[in-house]
Amino acid sequence: MVCEADALNRVFLEIGSIQIYWYGVIIAAGLFLGLYLATKEAERLTLHKDLIVDLIVFAAPIAIIFARIYYVIFEWDRYANGPFWKVFAIWEGGIAIHGALIGAVLTAIIYARIKKQSFWQLADIIAPSLILGQAIGRWGNFINQEAHGGPISTNTYESFHQYLPDFIMNQMCIEGIMYHPTFLYESLWNIAVFAALLLIRKYNPIRGHMFMYYLIMYSVGRFFIEGMRTDSLINAGLKQAQLFSVILIVGSIVVMIYRIKKRKVTVRYDGSKI
Repeated sequence: MVCEADALNRVFLEIGSIQIYWYGVIIAAGLFLGLYLATKEAERLTLHKDLIVDLIVFAAPIAIIFARIYYVIFEWDRYANGPFWKVFAIWEGGIAIHGALIGAVLTAIIYARIKKQSFWQLADIIAPSLILGQAIGRWGNFINQEAHGGPISTNTYESFHQYLPDFIMNQMCIEGIMYHPTFLYESLWNIAVFAALLLIRKYNPIRGHMFMYYLIMYSVGRFFIEGMRTDSLINAGLKQAQLFSVILIVGSIVVMIYRIKKRKVTVRYDGSKI
């Protein structure tokens, strides 16, 4: 579908020579909203909110670093010929959520051991905040015109135009071609997962399962949406995100079954005995 539209300005604010990008503002908004919800839930479970705040203070920057490292490794051809500082140009986009998950989980495991807390309890509390933050963060991709799908047909364009606001349609018009807004598909899926996790939480699941449900549900959606994207990270001819999604789905199910059969867990989400 051929189109014509002006892209939104990626700069949120300019102060002299300093530019603050929408991408960073949106990521920060998702982080702070997620932090707020997690601290409220920690207090409801009679945990001190500083336990969550301190975890996020450590985990957030490490997760972003891992997300960038993950992305650069699989897109090294883009950076191999320099300039070298582009490796650090995160404001231009280019972070991978799976890298962020690796960094965040490793940080949380170490943090839980140091604080003598249950990693699974912390992971369960934070799970809804993670997926909500991801839903918000996808709008950073929207501003940067990245993480989109392939070109859409004229018929699809007409259907979209009935339901999507003009600012989304215009932003998905890139160099004269209209693309599938896969950032939007994933954002909506993540919101649905967020709602599902809140519902599951009401039924007081086994400790650790909230986090596993998050990994499974997010990965299912990501697997199918990734199949539509045109800017995927590729490893050995396979889309890296799809491969990682399958690993997370299978791994989470195996861990859940193992913990139940081996009686590795004796409490539920709220700490009550099984």
